[in-house]
Amino acid sequence: MSPLTKEQILSYFEGNFPNNYSLSSAPSDLLTFEIPTQQLYKIVSHLFHDDELGFQFLTDICGVHYPDNTGEELVVVYHLHSMKHGTRIRLKVKAPISKPDIPTLTGLYGSANWMERETYDFYGVNFVGHPNLKRILNMDEMVEFPMRKEFPLEDPTRVDKADFQFGR
Repeated sequence: MSPLTKEQILSYFEGNFPNNYSLSSAPSDLLTFEIPTQQLYKIVSHLFHDDELGFQFLTDICGVHYPDNTGEELVVVYHLHSMKHGTRIRLKVKAPISKPDIPTLTGLYGSANWMERETYDFYGVNFVGHPNLKRILNMDEMVEFPMRKEFPLEDPTRVDKADFQFGR
């Protein structure tokens, strides 16, 4: 089948999810939709189960931290792929850092399990309903989330890495 056009995808969103999304920038012809967090599962489930679209492959989940966006500091980005049409779209949801709760997509995509765990591990996003949300790459004892911008790049108390040792 031929790739879906931007117009077809926009028309589908307008017809099925009116007032539940906003169109973000579209770099490299990749449509990007910002959707309300509480509508995430419903919209993705609809895209997954629609035989015409067939967005049944979750390419990636990643987090972004915007510390200056009060109330929307954490953003989770989903890349969905329709193998049937060779078309990709990007979905973004936002959450406050004080309550970073986002519904899990593990019920739709088995691959979401590890991707959500990684996003939790590095950004502290709580994927509500995840079957085993725990750290995957960092130590369990770690209380910080290292990809957040407030995480220090180095321990300032280290003496084994003094500038004079590096000719500075």
